[in-house]
Amino acid sequence: MQAQQLIDQFETFAPLRYREEGDPTGFQIGDRKATVHRVLTTLDVRPEVVDEAIENHVDFIFAHHPVMFRPAKNLDFAADPQLAMYGKLVANHITVYAAHTNLDNAPGGMNDWLAETLNLENVTSWLPNPSAPEVSMGRVGLLPEAVSLQEFADYCKSHFDIAGLRVIAHDLNQSVQKVAILGGDGGKFFKAAQATGADVYVTGDVYYHTGHDMLAAGLPVVDPGHHIEAVCIPKLAQLLQQWSIKFGWHIDVLESKPNTDPFTFV
Repeated sequence: MQAQQLIDQFETFAPLRYREEGDPTGFQIGDRKATVHRVLTTLDVRPEVVDEAIENHVDFIFAHHPVMFRPAKNLDFAADPQLAMYGKLVANHITVYAAHTNLDNAPGGMNDWLAETLNLENVTSWLPNPSAPEVSMGRVGLLPEAVSLQEFADYCKSHFDIAGLRVIAHDLNQSVQKVAILGGDGGKFFKAAQATGADVYVTGDVYYHTGHDMLAAGLPVVDPGHHIEAVCIPKLAQLLQQWSIKFGWHIDVLESKPNTDPFTFV
């Protein structure tokens, strides 16, 4: 099959019109007409992931985070590991596609996967996309039973399989049950999360001063980090495997193994 066939099918699930304004989602590097035999799903395209792809004879990397958030000023491969990574991708004929905010907004996509990880019930959407108001990025739902904020923080650590997280709250003993969640960097949307009536908001990369605003607003926030979006690695693999069987693509789908979280709790 050609790379474009895979892209076309995915974009029936998460169309590019679902992406947020200015987001470099979509085709990143390579040849849309290239034949695809092995696909690697990943959260991030980092040098160790590219080395993994080369070692496993992968010809298509399917990522969540775009590999090219900012344009390269040159392609001096010896000057920067990031630029060297681009050179390896091209030299090894590896096509790269990234589904970022279109996957975040898509029904059954990233934010539904995160809500599912927390076993939220009666899940609904919030934060509509201005360009595609029929979809929303955030999700809100109920825990099976009310727990203390401390218990919920421990629950998040366990279910997201992380070593640590940050909690923004005055009282760790307060009861929470209704949870708003938004993967990635969602701190700036805390007022919209609070408007859902949520008892607690789960999102990553909360900025220091935004944390003060959250405290003043009385909204407890759990920040488990950006890397919880790695849930996409097995979920994307499952989607591609299902389509491979349905459409007779005959491709191998691999899940990336390196941990691309830049942070270590010590």
